[in-house]
Amino acid sequence: MRIKLLLKWISLSLVLIIIASITYLNLIPSKYTHRQVKAIATATDNYLLDIQGHISRSPRPIEDFNFPIPLAAVGPIKTLYSGKSQYPFYCMTLDSGLGQPLVDNQQGLGVPVYDVIESRNNIIGYSKDCSVASRLLYYYSQDGSRWLKADEAYIASLSAAEQKSHHWLRIEQGTINRYIYTLTMPITFDEIGDRQAQSQWNKRLIYQFHGGSGIGHRQGRLRASRVMKRLSKQLMKGYAVISSSGNKTSYHYNMLLAEDTARRVKKQFTSLYGEPLYTVGVGGSGGGLAQYLIAQNSSNILDGLLPLYSYPDMVTQTTYALDCDLLNNYFTFRSDNIGRWQNWHDRQWIEGMNTSQDMQQRFKFMQPINQLMAGVFPYIPSGNSECIQGYFGLASYINNPRQGFIKDFFHPSLIKKVSWSYWQDMIELYGVDEHNMAKTTWDNEGVQYGLQALKAGQLSAHEFLDINRKIGAWKSQHQMQPERIFTALGKKLPLWLSLWGRHNITEVDENTDIAPRRKGAIEAMQTAYRSGQVFIGRISLPVLDIRHYLEKKLDMHHTSASFYTRLRLLAANGHHDNQIIWIADKDYYPVDAGFEAMDRWLTTLKENPDISVNDAKPKNLQDSCFDETGQIIATGNTVWHGAWNNKSHGLCSKVYPIFSNSRIQAGGGWAGDLFKCQLMPVQSAFDKGLYGKNLSKKHLSELSQIFPLGVCDYSQADIGRPKDL
Repeated sequence: MRIKLLLKWISLSLVLIIIASITYLNLIPSKYTHRQVKAIATATDNYLLDIQGHISRSPRPIEDFNFPIPLAAVGPIKTLYSGKSQYPFYCMTLDSGLGQPLVDNQQGLGVPVYDVIESRNNIIGYSKDCSVASRLLYYYSQDGSRWLKADEAYIASLSAAEQKSHHWLRIEQGTINRYIYTLTMPITFDEIGDRQAQSQWNKRLIYQFHGGSGIGHRQGRLRASRVMKRLSKQLMKGYAVISSSGNKTSYHYNMLLAEDTARRVKKQFTSLYGEPLYTVGVGGSGGGLAQYLIAQNSSNILDGLLPLYSYPDMVTQTTYALDCDLLNNYFTFRSDNIGRWQNWHDRQWIEGMNTSQDMQQRFKFMQPINQLMAGVFPYIPSGNSECIQGYFGLASYINNPRQGFIKDFFHPSLIKKVSWSYWQDMIELYGVDEHNMAKTTWDNEGVQYGLQALKAGQLSAHEFLDINRKIGAWKSQHQMQPERIFTALGKKLPLWLSLWGRHNITEVDENTDIAPRRKGAIEAMQTAYRSGQVFIGRISLPVLDIRHYLEKKLDMHHTSASFYTRLRLLAANGHHDNQIIWIADKDYYPVDAGFEAMDRWLTTLKENPDISVNDAKPKNLQDSCFDETGQIIATGNTVWHGAWNNKSHGLCSKVYPIFSNSRIQAGGGWAGDLFKCQLMPVQSAFDKGLYGKNLSKKHLSELSQIFPLGVCDYSQADIGRPKDL
């Protein structure tokens, strides 16, 4: 006890020193302070799609906006069918190179708009909906390696030879559904000034989706230059490209809103240029899962998918991703043998995702400070894991309604009035609990962390019981508190004094030595399925799923996610013929070859509408893996076989091993589409041989105390999935 008190006094002294050192720095206003949102507008009613059964069966309403948006005019503010507008809402037109948004009120709602933004002296009004007028811009390039903006003076200065030597793009930007849209069309110099000219277009359209992890309340940044840089080769070949900041998951994960926005952006394009031969999606991470969900939930937006570094969806990813900080909290603060977990390979037995004994953590200095504060003997970690390298901080921003943003988009007085989380973003769909908070799907009742490691003899019975006694769960949303964060080193390198969100994790009861688990809301789970936030595999469009192999970097874009998607396709359709998986060394970029393969696939389908997707697929387009030079290591139907489908490892999965996650290591299935397991008594689990030979009868009483309601029976269906699906 004396040692713990001493450690706490030491930690308190350190904290006081830190506070004193940063007081002056925190008084310096950030670049966002002069544009902070200080008041919350009232959302007006707006149509929310009536979902019957599954969203894919629900007819969308007829478009009520008269597209195309005229130049110098403003696009629709209210969505067509995705419910009320979210407030507060931070405008990012200035960050996107489009200047300040248009004034839409004088009541102080939204960001202030200045007469001269540089001086910041005179506020002429406020913008709560962040609209800008649609406008045209022009860019040129010599060879496609670099695109430069062409103003009127530059255009007028060019000789005839220079006009023809340049490659030209016409960019249209404005706002639709309050988000910034971009239409990019290849043109000739002679077509400058003609909004609808399209002589260089090859009739193929790319919808660029974007990834990132974030909650709502921001318009999003979308610079035309970024789209051009990513897809320069395709633009040079005549593709047109469209995009929206509303299809960037850095700014929200509401897939109904993402679909509504994508539909309207495409409508703006087709109203100007007519229907393309096909529309293919492309985008990484969240931009990959958005393609899967939009293709599943709706029609007439995408014809083919190129998901990069994808997951099946966001919400089922949270099931295991939110386990990461629970496990980190256990390894760092709660284990009765903390030094044991300095062997990072052993953590992998429980976390499933990759670990490294050699890779250093970016923020390892925070661990001993937090251990001192918790009264635990401190040490500096000597290894790393994907749970830390890939997922650090995400639990706070996705799951904690009291956290908000580190950056000063919103005034401190306003921050306390808003609940900030993925769940709150989706409150119209997920519903409200008895505390007026959004219902959540996350649940860990009955989950036996490390079960597979116990069966394999990698964990002792004592270690298995200790983890499951103390790991606990996330507290209910209404009980959560903000992270304790100081920014002595600047807001890009914050110092977390509540590492792993430990103050928001259920405590170990002093009498029982057990930390309570968490029960998710069945209604929210069912809504997640019905509203299309979950990928259930019901798509028939061509899919070329591409990723780099990033496991050695402990990147959060783990290879196994492509195979979660494949298993769901197989369960829904009885096959996965429409999905090809390519995985490459990080030094080879296979996406350009992917566009060429997808073009052959989709062109054949369009020219032969009566043949199946599988018959239209190019014969040489198969599952493959590539080395750093782009050479194919192996290709064919069996190259990715492995633990995910319970088959002997194929040639590609031997070269690029596939890791699992915490729920798989707890005995769950590889498809990952289970929110809440059905429970069975501990005695029944023992009688079924669930623990192998490494848990004896003498441990059953203790296990029954930890799991009084029973343990997960993964042979049964998800309780959260509606039976009609």
